[in-house]
Amino acid sequence: MRVAILTVSTSRAASGADDASGDRLEQFAREIGGEIAAREIVPDDRPLIEERLRHFSDVDRCALVLTTGGTGVAARDETPEATRAVIEREVPGIAEAMREASRPHTRHWMLSRGLAGIRGATLIVNFPGNPRSIAETGAAIADALPHALALIAGQPTEH
Repeated sequence: MRVAILTVSTSRAASGADDASGDRLEQFAREIGGEIAAREIVPDDRPLIEERLRHFSDVDRCALVLTTGGTGVAARDETPEATRAVIEREVPGIAEAMREASRPHTRHWMLSRGLAGIRGATLIVNFPGNPRSIAETGAAIADALPHALALIAGQPTEH
C-alpha cells in the first residue's frame, strides 16, 4: 500500500529541523506494510494542508495519508479543519480509539482534535505531533487499518 506522510509544523518547515514525528510515523507506516510514496513538511497553513491532502489522494493515489501535528487547540492548529474540508466521509471510530489510547499516558488526551476520513480511495488519519503519542495511538489502530484499507479499495475481506 502506498502511504504519504505529512508533518504539519511551521517551525520545522521554516528551520529544516529534524522531524522526529515524521520519522516515527514513517516507522509506523512500514510496520503495517506501507510503502512510503511521499513525505513532506508544511507550515500550519490550512489551504496548503488541504492542497497536499488532495494531491496525495487524487494525484499520487496513496491508499493511506498520515498527518502529524496541528491537532491541538491552539489557534494555529488547523489540521482537522483542513482534513474535514477534503474528506467525503468521516471514520470517527479511528479518532476515538486514538484518543482513548492516549488517555492513560496524558491528562490532556481530550484536547486532541485529530480525525480520520475517506477521500475517494484514500484513508486520511490525523496523528498527534508527539513521537511518543504516535507510537501509543498507532498501536490502537494498527490492526484495523489493513481491513479498512481493503474495504475502501473494494477488495474482498473476511468479516
